[in-house]
Amino acid sequence: MAAEKLTKSRLIQIIVLMAVLISAFVWRTVTYEEVQSVEQKAIHCVISEEKCLIVEQSEATDITLTPLPAKAESPLSLQIGNIDVKPVGVVEGVDMFMGTIPVVFEQKGEYWVGNFSVPACIHDEMDWKATITQGNQTTIATFTVKK
Repeated sequence: MAAEKLTKSRLIQIIVLMAVLISAFVWRTVTYEEVQSVEQKAIHCVISEEKCLIVEQSEATDITLTPLPAKAESPLSLQIGNIDVKPVGVVEGVDMFMGTIPVVFEQKGEYWVGNFSVPACIHDEMDWKATITQGNQTTIATFTVKK
């Protein structure tokens, strides 16, 4: 095969194949759109000694974790205020996978309250993230739990 003579039909075949490949490459390059993950689109905040305040489109939403400082294997409460849509939440470890803990929210007055607890880690402190979805908006609130 390597010693075959380059005929006119073989040259046309190579040129057509190259044209198809170049056309596919150009089409894919022109129509490419970068897809963002849910985590990239989410609003990020850190829950520390004070509540996490999120201001978006002239509306403020506050997220509070009680009790602080958060302790492993004890009941924790996540409170979200100033929203009308029932949130859905899960809690996961940031640096280490310790399972996915669902947070079921109930409305209490003007707040949505979700109760959960996190397992103890071998480290004295561990960072956790609560992914909270309300309608089409996702918020990721990180917090630290002590052993």
